[in-house]
Amino acid sequence: MKGLGFACGIGQKYHISNSQHSVLFQGRIAMSHPPLSVVKVAGTIDILIRDSRSDDVEAIHRIYAFSVMNGTGSFDETPPSCEEMAIKRENLTEKGLPFLVAEHRGQVVGFAYAGPFRPRSAYRYTLEDSVYVGPDVRGLGVGRSLLSALVTRCRALGYRQLVAVIGDSDNHGSIKAHAAAGFEHMGQLDSVGLKFGKWLDIVFMQCVLNDEDSPKPPHDQAHAPI
Repeated sequence: MKGLGFACGIGQKYHISNSQHSVLFQGRIAMSHPPLSVVKVAGTIDILIRDSRSDDVEAIHRIYAFSVMNGTGSFDETPPSCEEMAIKRENLTEKGLPFLVAEHRGQVVGFAYAGPFRPRSAYRYTLEDSVYVGPDVRGLGVGRSLLSALVTRCRALGYRQLVAVIGDSDNHGSIKAHAAAGFEHMGQLDSVGLKFGKWLDIVFMQCVLNDEDSPKPPHDQAHAPI
C-alpha cells in the first residue's frame, strides 16, 4: 500500500499534527479541507471534528485496541494490527465513505466511520456506523459529536439508512448517543456473543437519512456493492 508510513504500540500516547489540513486557534478554524467543525463539549474542552488522515492511524489503533481489550462494545477479542486498521480506513475512504476523527489539543481522542451494512449489492444504500472514543474523554459528549457529524455526512452523500449494531445491551452510553442522533431502537438479539466469560446481546438501531425520493449516491452501480 502507498502512503502508509507509521509505527504503532499499545499503551503509548500519540500527538498528531493537524497542520496539513486545518489550524485550530482561539475557537476558530482556518480550513483548507472542509467540512470541519469545532464543538464545545460539556463546557470543558473544544474538539475538532475532521476527516481522518493516514497519520492518524496509530491513534485510531490505540483507541480501538483499548476498547477491544477493556470493553464489550466491540465483539473483537484480539485487536487488529495497525496495518489492518490502515487498510480498513483506506478501503472506506477510497469508496467516498466518511472516516472522521475528533481532535483535542492536537491529539486524536475518538473516531467514527460508516461502512457497508452488508456486502450484497441490494444493501448498497444502507450503511453501518462505528464510533469509538478514548478512555480519557468518555462521558464528555465526544462520541455524540462524532456521531452527529457522521450522520450529516452520510445524509449529504445520499444514502437511505444508517444502522447501528451496538455490542452489549448494557452499553447505555452508546444507546443514548444514538438515540440523541435520531436513531430508533429496532430490536435486540440475545446472547449472541461471548466475551470475558459473559453472554452478550446486540442492539439494533436505525436512522433514516433520506426519504425514498432522494437521489441515489453518485457512485451507484446497479448490482454492485459499494
